[in-house]
Amino acid sequence: MQLFGIKRYINYFKYVFRHKWFVLYAGIKLNASLWRLITHDMSKFKPSEFIPYANTFYTSDGASQWNVHKNYRRSWNAHMKNNPHHWQYWVYPNDDGSEVILDMPEKYMLEMVADWMGAGRAIHGKWEVVHWYNTNYNKIRLSDKTRKAVDEIIFNFKME
Repeated sequence: MQLFGIKRYINYFKYVFRHKWFVLYAGIKLNASLWRLITHDMSKFKPSEFIPYANTFYTSDGASQWNVHKNYRRSWNAHMKNNPHHWQYWVYPNDDGSEVILDMPEKYMLEMVADWMGAGRAIHGKWEVVHWYNTNYNKIRLSDKTRKAVDEIIFNFKME
């Protein structure tokens, strides 16, 4: 008998650590802020994020899954709204229901791209971000200035 499905938490911890490592590596190649890279996704270790994420991404025996835990969406929303390397952080909702898309400062934009690269490497084992970006292009709401900078990196930067 496993102690409270501890394997799911171990596997999620290993994933987050692996992700952070690849974000650091990609971010250094992109000349992103070293401090931003070191502190990247530290909130994922808070119980309010860690537990719902682990329960969403892993079964109690540690196998991968996608089964949205009851607190996952609340945790993910808090993560996006408290971590400025997410494009959602820069979407400003007006009281009338319209939105303003704010420019992302370069340090957060570089961390965001490194995050995308690091996630792809941690999940799929490859430095491949172009296909993911093309697939999600119309969902990712960026200002024109930020979009131009992101496109330049995504379509021209080659990871070794």
